[in-house]
This record gives sequence, C-alpha cells and structure tokens, in this order.
Amino acid sequence: MIIHRTIFANEYILRCKYSHFCPFVMMNLKIHAHKKPLYIPLHICFSSFNQGGPGSVRDAVKYAIDIGYRSVDCAHAYLNEKEVGDGIQAKLDDGTIKDKKEIFITTKLWDTHHNRRHIKENFQKSLDNLKVNCVQLLVIHWPISLKDGDDLFPKDKDDQYMFENHDIVDTWKGMEELVDAGMAENIGLSNFNKSQIERILQSAQIKPCNLQNFVCFVCRLKYIHPYFSNFKLVDFCLSKGITVTAYAPLANPDSPLRTGKEPSIFDEPVLKDIAQKKSKTIAQVVLRFIIQRNIIVIPKSVTPSRIKENFDVFSFSLSPDEMEQIWTLDKHPRIFIEKWASGHPEYPFHAEF
Repeated sequence: MIIHRTIFANEYILRCKYSHFCPFVMMNLKIHAHKKPLYIPLHICFSSFNQGGPGSVRDAVKYAIDIGYRSVDCAHAYLNEKEVGDGIQAKLDDGTIKDKKEIFITTKLWDTHHNRRHIKENFQKSLDNLKVNCVQLLVIHWPISLKDGDDLFPKDKDDQYMFENHDIVDTWKGMEELVDAGMAENIGLSNFNKSQIERILQSAQIKPCNLQNFVCFVCRLKYIHPYFSNFKLVDFCLSKGITVTAYAPLANPDSPLRTGKEPSIFDEPVLKDIAQKKSKTIAQVVLRFIIQRNIIVIPKSVTPSRIKENFDVFSFSLSPDEMEQIWTLDKHPRIFIEKWASGHPEYPFHAEF
C-alpha cells in the first residue's frame, strides 16, 4: 500500500512577520492520522549552499529569516548543516521565531550514506548539526552511491572514485524508516530521472513528495532555468503528485562547471525588456517565471541585497505573452552533468529525462 501525501488544489497565502507574503500549499499527511495537515512552502526557499567563509551561511540564514524566509535548503555534502542550525537557533534565541518548526528545513542524504543499515545513524549526524530532532523534508541527493563512510568523495590509490551499487529502492526503504522513527516528516528525491522515479513509486510505502532538479527556467532535485526548462520531467512529476524544486534557477552564472561558452540569462534581450517594463531585475523575472509554473525555487546567495531581491517576487506577475516569450529561450543545455559519475549504473543523465 502506498501512503499518499495529497496536495490540495487551493493555495494558502500566509502573512509573514515582516509584511512579505509567503505562498504555501497544505499537504495532507495520511501517514500518521493524528498529525495535523502540514504546510509546505510551495514557491521560494533560501538555499544555503556554502559559498562564503566561516560564519557566512549562519549570517545569511539569520538575515533570510529576518526578512521573511521560512524555508531553508541545505545538505550534508555542502558542509553547511551546522551553520544553518546555528542561524536558526540564533533567531529562536532573539525571539524572531517562537519555535524551530516555523522553519521548513530541507536537507539531503549523501551518496556515501546509501547503505540502508546505516542510514539512521548517519542521518542522526545531520539532525545533531541542525540542532533539531526532525526535518520537514529529506531527499536522496543523487541516485549514485559511493563507498560507505564519511569521506564525501572516496578515491582509490589510482585516484578513481570508489563506487558502491546500493539499490535505490533499498535506500528508499531506509528513508521510509526515518519517517517511521519521527526523524523526517517528508522524504523525496534529487537528480533522479523518470525511470528511477518510477522504480521508487512501484515499491514505495511512502510516496516521494518532492523532486529537486536542475530547472533554470524552469524537480527536490534536478536543475531548471530559462535555458533548461526540463519540462518533460517536471510534467511527469506533477502528474504523479510530486512537487518539483528548481535548483540553480538562474543557471548558476558563477559555476566553475561552466566552460564560458554557455549563454547567460543576464544578457538576454527578452529578459532585459520584461525586467525593465516591470521595474524588476532579470533575476526576479526568472524566479517569477518558474514560480508561475508551480515550481519551488531555491536561489542561493550569502549577499544580503540579493537574498532580499530574490524574495521580492510576489508583488508582480507575468502575462501569458511574457511567459511565452521566456519559454522560447529553452535551449536545453545541462550544466551539472557530473561526468565523474557517468560510469555508475545509476548515473541519471544517460536518459533523455
């Protein structure tokens, strides 16, 4: 029997403390009948990807909470869970929030922790760093598994990555056990392709509630942006009741993975024109485009002005014509291809989507 998390069609707009509006949808958790329906952030989440010096993530989280963010995305592999936990604790201590449960925390199970026998003990380390007993969402970071242990990228004496071949279905069962243990309220996937998601759905007792993916104009995790809308995978997930989160929604212009030949959304005349008409920035237009596709966005920054700018996307909307203009920019480039893992049997990007 699959335990479904049903997303209600009606959207709830909850006013945050600092006069910003945060869209949420109510998800009905049927896994524990005694629990109240859980409000899950639908549209925007603060990404705490570590891109600064010591303390930068902590300070960024504190500022993000101050201006109204109530959802934070982090990961074991980002080495930022402790600073995220410190930032949230600081806002509890100064009275900005009354309970840590006001913050929807998302984190990720890393590739070296896929062994079902050790998932619980490994995830406890994340909870300890975050200073919480439970997270609102935990996703499997990648379908690829690496040699068990604490070395994030284990290599052999020949400098080759040391892969494991843990069954993603077995890993998912370990994730379900975390829900049963009260350590995670919801579980999902990241960087999985359609075939891999279907395998999980066929055996799941708890259905994945979210997929992250790279969608730049545009699942908790594939990447999505205007040049890579990933619409086939997005549409598949939505048809299965799986919400989608776009990481790198601005096509990650500063990524070291770029070759320099990729186009930049900040040079696009269409986006410049729409931004000028709306008196908004190109980044805000892009984020709004993705949000209007009912996709969650997790832009990352440790710069206060950009954190604030990224949050200010609910005061305007794009017309059908403007949405169509942006759709035409879809050029299908993929930035995060993780070539080092292409030899693994669960490498997700050999498939079209």
